[in-house]
Amino acid sequence: MLQTSPNSHPVTAKGLMKFVETSQGRLDILQQIDLEVAAGEAVAILGASGSGKSTLLGLLAGLDEASAGDVTLFGTTLGGLDEDGRAALRAGQVGFVFQSFQLLSGMTALENVMLPLELAGHANAEQAARNALSKAGLAERLTHYPSQLSGGEQQRVALARAFAPSPKVLFADEPTANLDAHTGEKVAELLFELQEQSGTVLILVTHDEMLAQRCDRRLYLREGCLEIDR
Repeated sequence: MLQTSPNSHPVTAKGLMKFVETSQGRLDILQQIDLEVAAGEAVAILGASGSGKSTLLGLLAGLDEASAGDVTLFGTTLGGLDEDGRAALRAGQVGFVFQSFQLLSGMTALENVMLPLELAGHANAEQAARNALSKAGLAERLTHYPSQLSGGEQQRVALARAFAPSPKVLFADEPTANLDAHTGEKVAELLFELQEQSGTVLILVTHDEMLAQRCDRRLYLREGCLEIDR
Protein backbone atom coordinates (compact mmCIF):
# COMPACT_ATOMS: atom_id res chain seq x y z
CA MET A 1 0.00 0.00 0.00
CA LEU A 2 1.47 3.35 -1.04
CA GLN A 3 1.87 5.81 1.79
CA THR A 4 2.41 9.36 0.58
CA SER A 5 4.92 11.24 2.66
CA PRO A 6 6.62 14.35 1.29
CA ASN A 7 10.29 13.83 0.43
CA SER A 8 10.21 10.34 1.97
CA HIS A 9 12.10 8.04 -0.37
CA PRO A 10 13.92 5.21 1.43
CA VAL A 11 15.49 4.04 -1.85
CA THR A 12 16.81 6.29 -4.62
CA ALA A 13 19.18 5.84 -7.54
CA LYS A 14 20.72 8.56 -9.68
CA GLY A 15 22.67 7.97 -12.88
CA LEU A 16 23.22 4.35 -11.86
CA MET A 17 25.38 2.32 -14.25
CA LYS A 18 26.87 -1.14 -14.31
CA PHE A 19 29.35 -2.32 -16.95
CA VAL A 20 32.04 -4.94 -17.27
CA GLU A 21 35.12 -5.13 -19.44
CA THR A 22 35.26 -8.06 -21.86
CA SER A 23 37.68 -9.17 -24.55
CA GLN A 24 35.37 -7.43 -27.06
CA GLY A 25 35.31 -4.21 -25.07
CA ARG A 26 32.96 -2.74 -22.48
CA LEU A 27 29.59 -4.40 -21.95
CA ASP A 28 26.93 -2.07 -20.56
CA ILE A 29 24.44 -3.90 -18.34
CA LEU A 30 22.63 -0.91 -16.82
CA GLN A 31 22.64 2.64 -18.18
CA GLN A 32 21.77 5.85 -16.35
CA ILE A 33 19.13 4.41 -14.02
CA ASP A 34 17.14 7.04 -12.11
CA LEU A 35 14.65 5.78 -9.54
CA GLU A 36 12.85 6.99 -6.42
CA VAL A 37 10.75 4.64 -4.28
CA ALA A 38 8.41 6.17 -1.71
CA ALA A 39 7.70 4.86 1.78
CA GLY A 40 5.22 1.97 1.69
CA GLU A 41 5.33 1.67 -2.11
CA ALA A 42 5.38 -1.61 -4.03
CA VAL A 43 7.36 -1.41 -7.27
CA ALA A 44 7.74 -4.16 -9.85
CA ILE A 45 10.72 -4.30 -12.20
CA LEU A 46 10.11 -6.41 -15.29
CA GLY A 47 12.29 -7.33 -18.23
CA ALA A 48 13.44 -10.14 -20.46
CA SER A 49 15.88 -12.74 -19.15
CA GLY A 50 19.35 -11.26 -19.03
CA SER A 51 18.06 -7.69 -19.02
CA GLY A 52 19.80 -6.88 -15.74
CA LYS A 53 16.84 -7.05 -13.32
CA SER A 54 18.70 -9.00 -10.64
CA THR A 55 21.79 -6.84 -11.16
CA LEU A 56 19.71 -3.73 -10.51
CA LEU A 57 18.19 -5.29 -7.39
CA GLY A 58 21.65 -6.13 -6.08
CA LEU A 59 22.86 -2.57 -6.65
CA LEU A 60 19.83 -1.02 -4.93
CA ALA A 61 20.34 -3.33 -1.94
CA GLY A 62 24.07 -2.66 -1.73
CA LEU A 63 24.96 -6.28 -2.46
CA ASP A 64 26.96 -5.15 -5.50
CA GLU A 65 28.86 -1.98 -6.34
CA ALA A 66 27.89 0.35 -9.18
CA SER A 67 30.29 1.29 -11.96
CA ALA A 68 28.94 4.84 -11.85
CA GLY A 69 26.13 6.81 -10.22
CA ASP A 70 24.73 6.68 -6.72
CA VAL A 71 22.30 4.62 -4.67
CA THR A 72 20.92 6.16 -1.49
CA LEU A 73 19.38 3.89 1.14
CA PHE A 74 17.65 5.55 4.11
CA GLY A 75 19.43 8.80 3.28
CA THR A 76 22.91 7.24 3.18
CA THR A 77 24.86 7.04 -0.09
CA LEU A 78 26.06 3.47 -0.52
CA GLY A 79 29.09 4.49 -2.58
CA GLY A 80 30.65 5.97 0.55
CA LEU A 81 30.48 2.68 2.47
CA ASP A 82 32.59 -0.46 2.37
CA GLU A 83 31.00 -3.93 2.41
CA ASP A 84 30.79 -4.04 6.21
CA GLY A 85 29.26 -0.56 6.29
CA ARG A 86 26.60 -1.54 3.78
CA ALA A 87 25.80 -4.69 5.76
CA ALA A 88 25.47 -2.65 8.95
CA LEU A 89 23.10 -0.24 7.20
CA ARG A 90 20.90 -3.12 6.01
CA ALA A 91 20.80 -4.91 9.36
CA GLY A 92 17.26 -4.98 10.71
CA GLN A 93 16.10 -2.54 8.02
CA VAL A 94 16.28 -4.60 4.82
CA GLY A 95 14.79 -8.01 4.04
CA PHE A 96 15.34 -10.35 1.11
CA VAL A 97 13.31 -13.06 -0.60
CA PHE A 98 14.85 -15.08 -3.44
CA GLN A 99 13.46 -17.65 -5.84
CA SER A 100 15.78 -20.34 -4.39
CA PHE A 101 14.45 -19.84 -0.81
CA GLN A 102 18.00 -19.87 0.66
CA LEU A 103 17.02 -21.60 3.88
CA LEU A 104 19.72 -23.27 5.97
CA SER A 105 19.17 -27.02 5.63
CA GLY A 106 20.47 -27.86 9.11
CA MET A 107 18.03 -25.52 10.84
CA THR A 108 14.32 -25.89 11.50
CA ALA A 109 11.79 -23.40 10.16
CA LEU A 110 11.78 -21.66 13.53
CA GLU A 111 15.57 -21.51 13.70
CA ASN A 112 15.80 -20.15 10.15
CA VAL A 113 13.48 -17.28 11.06
CA MET A 114 15.15 -16.68 14.42
CA LEU A 115 18.67 -16.39 12.99
CA PRO A 116 18.48 -12.88 11.45
CA LEU A 117 16.56 -11.66 14.49
CA GLU A 118 19.30 -12.91 16.80
CA LEU A 119 22.00 -11.38 14.62
CA ALA A 120 20.17 -8.05 14.81
CA GLY A 121 20.03 -8.31 18.60
CA HIS A 122 16.25 -8.71 18.84
CA ALA A 123 15.15 -8.89 22.47
CA ASN A 124 12.77 -11.83 21.98
CA ALA A 125 13.81 -13.52 18.75
CA GLU A 126 11.99 -16.80 19.37
CA GLN A 127 8.58 -15.23 20.02
CA ALA A 128 8.96 -12.86 17.06
CA ALA A 129 9.86 -15.82 14.84
CA ARG A 130 6.88 -17.83 16.09
CA ASN A 131 4.57 -14.91 15.39
CA ALA A 132 5.96 -14.46 11.88
CA LEU A 133 5.59 -18.15 11.06
CA SER A 134 2.05 -18.14 12.43
CA LYS A 135 1.14 -15.24 10.12
CA ALA A 136 2.58 -17.30 7.26
CA GLY A 137 0.31 -20.20 8.17
CA LEU A 138 3.15 -22.39 9.43
CA ALA A 139 2.42 -22.63 13.16
CA GLU A 140 2.40 -26.44 12.81
CA ARG A 141 5.71 -26.56 10.94
CA LEU A 142 8.04 -24.85 13.41
CA THR A 143 10.25 -27.91 14.02
CA HIS A 144 10.34 -29.08 10.40
CA TYR A 145 13.56 -28.86 8.39
CA PRO A 146 13.55 -27.45 4.83
CA SER A 147 13.77 -30.97 3.35
CA GLN A 148 10.52 -31.82 5.16
CA LEU A 149 8.67 -28.84 3.66
CA SER A 150 7.12 -28.33 0.23
CA GLY A 151 8.45 -25.61 -2.06
CA GLY A 152 5.55 -23.34 -1.16
CA GLU A 153 6.11 -23.91 2.55
CA GLN A 154 9.81 -23.16 2.18
CA GLN A 155 9.04 -19.88 0.45
CA ARG A 156 6.56 -18.99 3.19
CA VAL A 157 9.33 -19.60 5.74
CA ALA A 158 11.53 -17.28 3.67
CA LEU A 159 8.78 -14.63 3.74
CA ALA A 160 8.39 -15.02 7.51
CA ARG A 161 12.15 -14.64 7.90
CA ALA A 162 12.17 -11.51 5.73
CA PHE A 163 9.26 -9.78 7.49
CA ALA A 164 10.01 -10.86 11.08
CA PRO A 165 12.45 -7.98 11.82
CA SER A 166 9.89 -5.45 10.47
CA PRO A 167 12.18 -4.20 7.68
CA LYS A 168 11.70 -0.82 6.06
CA VAL A 169 12.50 -2.27 2.62
CA LEU A 170 12.04 -5.75 1.18
CA PHE A 171 13.81 -6.82 -2.00
CA ALA A 172 12.22 -9.82 -3.74
CA ASP A 173 13.90 -11.54 -6.69
CA GLU A 174 11.48 -13.77 -8.65
CA PRO A 175 9.83 -15.03 -5.42
CA THR A 176 7.35 -17.30 -7.21
CA ALA A 177 9.50 -18.50 -10.13
CA ASN A 178 10.27 -21.94 -8.66
CA LEU A 179 6.65 -22.65 -7.69
CA ASP A 180 3.70 -24.03 -9.63
CA ALA A 181 0.97 -21.54 -10.54
CA HIS A 182 -1.38 -22.43 -7.67
CA THR A 183 1.34 -22.39 -5.01
CA GLY A 184 2.85 -19.23 -6.49
CA GLU A 185 -0.50 -17.46 -6.19
CA LYS A 186 -0.74 -18.41 -2.51
CA VAL A 187 2.78 -17.13 -1.86
CA ALA A 188 1.98 -13.90 -3.74
CA GLU A 189 -1.14 -13.39 -1.62
CA LEU A 190 0.94 -13.75 1.53
CA LEU A 191 3.68 -11.45 0.21
CA PHE A 192 1.30 -8.57 -0.49
CA GLU A 193 -0.74 -9.19 2.66
CA LEU A 194 2.39 -8.90 4.81
CA GLN A 195 3.63 -5.90 2.83
CA GLU A 196 0.34 -4.06 3.29
CA GLN A 197 0.15 -4.87 7.00
CA SER A 198 3.69 -3.66 7.66
CA GLY A 199 3.89 -0.72 5.24
CA THR A 200 7.25 -2.07 4.07
CA VAL A 201 8.65 -0.84 0.77
CA LEU A 202 8.59 -3.72 -1.73
CA ILE A 203 10.91 -3.77 -4.73
CA LEU A 204 10.02 -6.82 -6.74
CA VAL A 205 11.90 -8.29 -9.71
CA THR A 206 9.70 -10.61 -11.75
CA HIS A 207 8.82 -11.83 -15.22
CA ASP A 208 5.25 -12.55 -14.04
CA GLU A 209 2.92 -9.86 -15.41
CA MET A 210 0.07 -10.86 -13.10
CA LEU A 211 2.32 -10.55 -10.04
CA ALA A 212 3.63 -7.19 -11.25
CA GLN A 213 0.11 -5.82 -11.74
CA ARG A 214 -0.46 -6.07 -7.99
CA CYS A 215 2.23 -3.46 -7.35
CA ASP A 216 1.67 0.31 -7.20
CA ARG A 217 4.04 0.86 -10.10
CA ARG A 218 5.56 -1.22 -12.89
CA LEU A 219 8.89 -0.42 -14.52
CA TYR A 220 10.57 -2.20 -17.40
CA LEU A 221 14.25 -2.77 -18.16
CA ARG A 222 14.93 -2.47 -21.89
CA GLU A 223 18.49 -2.49 -23.22
CA GLY A 224 19.79 -1.48 -19.83
CA CYS A 225 17.43 1.45 -19.41
CA LEU A 226 14.54 1.69 -16.95
CA GLU A 227 11.21 2.78 -18.42
CA ILE A 228 7.64 3.16 -17.20
CA ASP A 229 5.71 0.09 -18.30
CA ARG A 230 2.72 1.06 -20.40
